[in-house]
This record gives sequence, structure tokens and C-alpha cells, in this order.
Amino acid sequence: MGAQQVRDGFVGLYGAEPEGVWAAPGRVNLIGEHTDYNDGFVMPFALPHGTVAAVSRRTDGLLRLHSADVGGGAAAPVGLRVDELTPESDREWTAYPAGVVWALREAGHAVTGADVHLASTVPAGAGLSSSAALEVVVALALNDLFELGLRGWQLARLCQRAENVYVGAPTGIMDQTASACCAEGHALFLDTRDLAQKQIPFDLAAEGMRLLVVDTRVKHAHSGGEYGKRRAGCEKGAALLGVDALRDVPYAELDAALGRLGDEEEVRRLVRHVVTEDERVERVVSLLESGDTRAIGPVLTEGHLSLRDDFRISCPELDLVVDTANAAGALGARMTGGGFGGSAIVLAEETDVPAITKAIEEAFAAAGFTTPRVFEAVPSAGARRLT
Repeated sequence: MGAQQVRDGFVGLYGAEPEGVWAAPGRVNLIGEHTDYNDGFVMPFALPHGTVAAVSRRTDGLLRLHSADVGGGAAAPVGLRVDELTPESDREWTAYPAGVVWALREAGHAVTGADVHLASTVPAGAGLSSSAALEVVVALALNDLFELGLRGWQLARLCQRAENVYVGAPTGIMDQTASACCAEGHALFLDTRDLAQKQIPFDLAAEGMRLLVVDTRVKHAHSGGEYGKRRAGCEKGAALLGVDALRDVPYAELDAALGRLGDEEEVRRLVRHVVTEDERVERVVSLLESGDTRAIGPVLTEGHLSLRDDFRISCPELDLVVDTANAAGALGARMTGGGFGGSAIVLAEETDVPAITKAIEEAFAAAGFTTPRVFEAVPSAGARRLT
């Protein structure tokens, strides 16, 4: 849905023109999975799919929220009082934008209310950060309207706090930073400890390649609790190794570190994934900067095997995408996102895309799985004001 449609929807709901329209994208993570809450390295890029928000300020303490994507857009706006927002009090979609308002106010920013109308093209539940796009677009709009003067990384921090504390989801900082800070035509090399950023050129089309996203259209129900278990296990591993975070375990000393964990087999697997995944991110950065883009393919597949076997967050649908794509001639493939469903990415020569797509669709049909959604991921712009 475009800016004009969202603007028109706002007028229909609230009876006046909005003060502006903003957009924030979803993201694909090229490499660096489950490293962000371990102070490690990640490498996402923004998708052309995003959330658009038309917003106006209010001065009476009322926050009115409406989404064109909920109930066919027919529901009335949800009204909340900004001074009554309470963490974990809301289990609906409104918790994400309300949490942003709560986080801004808690940080001392005088947000006195707003009228908000939203629409999104980010596939929900596909591991493409639809929630981060929702948070960031609201944060950016309020930052502009209330003249808060916050930079992208600061907005990302506040959005993460909204999701961690207000929503109650123990996510890392990657998704919000990607939505707020990515640049068109680039992947974002991000150090999640200090939020140091480097934009890495990533123009696959110029080199005759494509990156496909395969949305499996499944989300296994146990994902939430299992995510929390993985995070707790990583924190246990860091404590047992006497480091602040697993990022502090040098790759060259991994075997020795694993030996010190004794019979903590589950923790050993988690530690091995995080430390090797950080090294994979650095390897991909080096390959891209040296112009050897095709060589990142095997690194992607290597990352999937680690997520499947050590972190144990894959599922039959994701494994089928990776195995089928690679057998059909892909340069590499892996799951992306939190796991237990969602999406995989496939790096391929442009000429091989039709055959790989057909092979994946046929494999899903043969397995009795829901037909996947396959689309090209093009590195796009981060959050921005449209009008």
C-alpha cells in the first residue's frame, strides 16, 4: 500500500489530513543468526517490503491506533491513554506501537499522543521483521513530529526496549537497527555491542546473481519459548566461560572453550554456533569487500547446518528449501530469522532462478507442504519520511 492510500485511509478514519507519512522496511539477514543478543556481528539488509504510517500529533494524551491489515481494516481505531501504558498489558498488535510511545516517554521524551494509521507489505510470521518495521516507522514519525532529535541507532535502541519490556519478547537489536539504518544497495555490517556500522555494497544484479526469499508460510507454535531457552543457554555459556558475552570467545580458542564446558552438551552446541557464526559474518564481509561475492554461497549453507544441528532451530520446511535449492544449482542457502519456520534465503545465478524456484515448489508439493511464497530480495532503503 502506497503513501497516498495510507494518507487517504487516515483521512477517512480521523477526518483530517495527517501531518506526514513515513515508511520503515522489513529485513532479511544475510548472515549472523542469533548472534545479536550475544553482542556479536550481524549482516542484514532492508527489503522493499515495509510498513507505512500516516501520523498526526495530539496534545490531549490520547493515542489512537489503526491498521489496514487487521480485520480487513474495518475495525475502529484503538484508543489508549499515553499515561496509562503498562508493560505486558497488551497481547494484540497494538502493543508494538504503544510500546514505542511508552519507551519514548520513559526515556523522558514529551510524546503527548498521536493519531496513527498503518499498512504493511511485510509478510507477518515470515521471519522478516514485520514487528520491527511497525515499531521503527512509529518511532521515526514521532521523532520527527515531536522534534526529538534522535538518530537512527537511538530509535532502534528504544524500539528494542519497547519489544523487550513492553511486548515481553527477548529480541536482540538487529531487526530494529536494520529497519532504521540500512541503505539502498548495501548490506549492513553491524556490531551489536556498540552499534558500530559499516555499509557493504551488495549489488547482486550487477554481477548476474539474485537472492531469493522463500517464505515457507509456516510458524511452529513452540518458537517463542524455544527462543527464550536458546538465549538463556547462551547466557549460561558466557557465565560458565567467564566472559561478558559469547562474542568474547575468540574463534581460534573455540575448542579450548568447549572443553571447559565439560558435560554441558546443550550449552556446548549453542556456544559453538554463536562463535562460528560470528566468524562467518566476518568471512562474508571480507569476501564481499574483495569482490568475491559468489564465494559467500557455501558460507550461507554452512551457517544453515550450524543452525540446524547446533542451535536446533530449523524445521523440515526450511531444510527442504536449503537441500532442494542447493541440489538444483544454487550457490548457497540458509534459513533466516528466528527459526522454527519463517523464511530461507537462496543465493543463485540469475539464469538458474526459474529452475530453482520450480524445484522448491515441486518439492513442497511432493512433501504435502503449503506452497511457499518465493520472491527476490533487493537491498533497499531504511526508514524514511515519504511526505
